[in-house]
Parts: sequence; C-alpha cells; structure tokens
Amino acid sequence: MYERNAVNRHTTNGLAALVAASLALTACGPETTNETGSPSASSTASVKEPVAVTYDGGIHVLDGETLKVAHTVALDGFNRINPAGNDTGVFVSTEAGFQLLDATAGRMTDLTWPGAKPGHVVLHGDRTILFTDGTGEVHSFASKDLADGKPTGRQYKTAQPHHGVAVELGDGTLIVTLGTEESRSGATALDKDGKEIARSEECPGVHGEAVAQGEIVGLGCEDGMLLFKNGAFVKVKSDRAYSRIGNQAGSDASPVLLGDYKIEPDAELEFPEQFALIDTATNSLKVVPMPEGVSYSFRSLGRGPKGEGLILGTDGKLHVIDPATGAITNAWPVVGAWKEPMKWQEPRPALFVRDETAYITEPATKKVHRLDLTTGKVAGSVDLPAVPNEISGTLSAH
Repeated sequence: MYERNAVNRHTTNGLAALVAASLALTACGPETTNETGSPSASSTASVKEPVAVTYDGGIHVLDGETLKVAHTVALDGFNRINPAGNDTGVFVSTEAGFQLLDATAGRMTDLTWPGAKPGHVVLHGDRTILFTDGTGEVHSFASKDLADGKPTGRQYKTAQPHHGVAVELGDGTLIVTLGTEESRSGATALDKDGKEIARSEECPGVHGEAVAQGEIVGLGCEDGMLLFKNGAFVKVKSDRAYSRIGNQAGSDASPVLLGDYKIEPDAELEFPEQFALIDTATNSLKVVPMPEGVSYSFRSLGRGPKGEGLILGTDGKLHVIDPATGAITNAWPVVGAWKEPMKWQEPRPALFVRDETAYITEPATKKVHRLDLTTGKVAGSVDLPAVPNEISGTLSAH
C-alpha cells in the first residue's frame, strides 16, 4: 500500500546560511512553464535558495528570502517533492517516477528515474538515495553529480517490491528495508561490494529512516525502533505491544532521534498527542506528551540547526524540544489552529527546515510563512494563488 507518509528525508546540518536575495526578481509576473517543461515566458531569472510548494495542478517556486512566487510549473496529478541534494534541484515524485525540477530556473528537467510509486528520497553525507516502491529499485549517487546529467551511481533491487527506504553510509554500507506489498518486517545491511553483513526482521511495519550523530541509522517499527550501529542492528523496544513510529527526524548534532508515536492500531486516523525520543547512545526510548489537546501530523516533524526537535502542532505553534530532556522549551505561534484531514493527500500545515529558517504552509489562508529559528519570530509571509500542500526546497548534501 502506498502509505500516507510515503516520503521521508534526512535533513543534513552545517549547510550554508540562507543567502539574501541580492538579485531582485524581474518586475514581470511569475514565470509559467508549459506541459513539456520549457519556459513559456522570456524571463530567465534565477531563484536564490528556492522553496517549492505543491498545489492541485502544479508547483510554485518561491524565493527563499522574499517568498515571492518566482516560477509556476504546471504539472497534473498528485505530486510529491523532496530536496535532490544540490543547491538547484528538487525531486518530484510523479505518477511515472522521480523527475528532477530545476528549482532555480523553474523548469522540469529531462533527468528521470522511471518506475511505479516513487517513494522515499534520502539525503545522507554526499549521497542522494531514491527508493521506488513499485519496483523495489534503489538508486544511490553522489548528489553533486546531478549537475553533470543523470548520475549512474549504485543500483540495488530488493527481493520483492514494497513501500521501503534505503540509506547509504560513508563507508559504503547500504541499509535497505525488507518487505512485500502486503507486509514489512525489517532491514538488511550490505557492504560496499553488495555482500550482506547484517539482517534483522524484528521491525514489524518498518517505515521511514533518520540518521543521528555518529551515522547511527534509525528505522521506525510498530513496536519501537530498529537501529543500525557499529555494524549491527539493535532493537529499541517500547513498553507497549503497539507503538508505531512511522516518521522520524535526525540531526548530525544530536544522538537523539525524534519520532512520531501512535498507539491505536485500529484507528482510521490517529491524532497523536505524544512523541518519541530515541537515544541512540543508550538504546533507550522516551515518550513525551504534547501540551494538552495538541496533536500533529506526519508533515509536522523537523530538526533545528543545533539539533533541537521541532513539531508543528495543531494549536498553530511550532514547538521546540530539547532532545536530551524532552522538555518543550518554546512554542512559537505561526499559523491558526487546525485539524488534520482524514485523507493523507489533503493539505494541512506542513514544515520544511533549512538552516536557521522554518518554512510553514497555511492552507486555510493560502499562505506560506518564514520563521526565524533563532528568534521565534515570523520574518515574512506570502499569499499564494492556490492552496499549498507539500513544501520542500533545495538542500545540499555535505
């Protein structure tokens, strides 16, 4: 099944600070691309630090500093977006496969990785890793090579297609989930030559990944989390028979992973009111409550520049979490109160973090806000011509 939280990403830290848009955008309106992806307007303005926002019918590309709509790319279907790993590209998961959007130029490129149900895009180290659910194909390549055309990189195919994820570590170890179209059970680790060096099937419903300080990988399970550390898998169990961690956020600055935490196996849709902190150094899991009456969605999790946890709550506030203690140290108002819709494809406030800035959508008002994570203040907002859904942007691997 193509699950609601079908795309995950590992946000790397230490990226360059946001560049002020010293080159002003042209005075004409947003550039629109036609169906073939070639610009239909004469403007060739290059967008600095672009932010991409999907809507029903296409993608808006915003200037990351001014939030002005610089380009509009028409694209039918339900499309998902993720950083490609360089300073110009965003991967678009279309019905046909992964396709690269040149966000700085506002046009779809001809760089494609065809395949049914393109799923997770992972950035780690200097690598971009794609997992295609419908084929079980994994493509891993140096992110910088996207500038020179379609990278070849490393390829792997799972025994059976499934909704999975993969991550490649600095020493060439490739960690890939195990599963079928009906169920998922764990993960395997392969060395740089493709030889299996470790395997675990102690992770029912495995979903998503995040990488903590020291290149420790965490995979979410329905009863805790599966870690890969020191060349072996380690299970961190929760104290409940069912406790699904399906979405995670990691940071190079912290040994603690942030995860969602759901405890209702039969719920049509659970509105989680607690979250998980997984300490990869001590192999322990802590469950922390949100403020009373506040829940969040799968598009709510992020990490700040110092490794702090970030959760966008249904109270409209961005909650800042000390990963070492679990204390909520700040709660910054950003959007109006909201409720998660029953269908996962429907818009709800979403969070994208880059360096010291958080970009947050507000579908109810057709706005995108830019929050300064050093001050907690909204530094700018923009009205969009269409209801925003997913939000992402360029994010360089390192």
